[in-house]
Amino acid sequence: MSNDKQIQKPNTSKRTEISTSAKGIEIERKGKPIVGSTKTGYVYLLVDCSISMRGNKITQAKNGALSFAKNALAKGYITGLIQFDSDARLLCEPGEDISILARAVEKINIGDLTHMAKAIDKAYNHLKDMTGAKVIVVVTDGVPNGEGDPETTLRTAKMAKTNGIDIIVIGTDDADREFLRQLASRSDLSVKTANIQLEKTIGEAAIMLPPVNKRDQKT
Repeated sequence: MSNDKQIQKPNTSKRTEISTSAKGIEIERKGKPIVGSTKTGYVYLLVDCSISMRGNKITQAKNGALSFAKNALAKGYITGLIQFDSDARLLCEPGEDISILARAVEKINIGDLTHMAKAIDKAYNHLKDMTGAKVIVVVTDGVPNGEGDPETTLRTAKMAKTNGIDIIVIGTDDADREFLRQLASRSDLSVKTANIQLEKTIGEAAIMLPPVNKRDQKT
């Protein structure tokens, strides 16, 4: 009889459990964080906080941001948050812990103007050196009004797109459809929605995120 002992290797594979509830998708991840994985995608959600977004629109945008981050995580993306008005402010870096983004969402406040180019430029500078899928999602209710706009914003967006960053745009009833189309990477990545549907549209926008690698694209 052989005295050799059978050695069992520990199971180190990651496991993600996803369940649904009335509030949307709930995610429980067991194992190592996805940060640094070849399957990781990075997305910055840019939220218009100009004065015209006050009231119900900004409330819906906040709720939609949380739904988006949960749905994006299910696709292998981690979400960062930037608000823009007269300036652009980074509220949180992309991360897997949704509670951190939830706290960042509470910091969103209403400003004045719509300096969108500053937000796109800030997201671009954070994304440009990352490896993996890279996306900017812009939520707005109007046309930018910074210096040289809308040309400045479109030029900044073109720089990002040329450097491998996809841009998805969500506009409310107030937004200019042609501007949304030009800002997005493709016309099918620009969406115009009723103001009362903004939360739902932002949350569901995760479906437009590109696959994080070729293997995902086949599934």
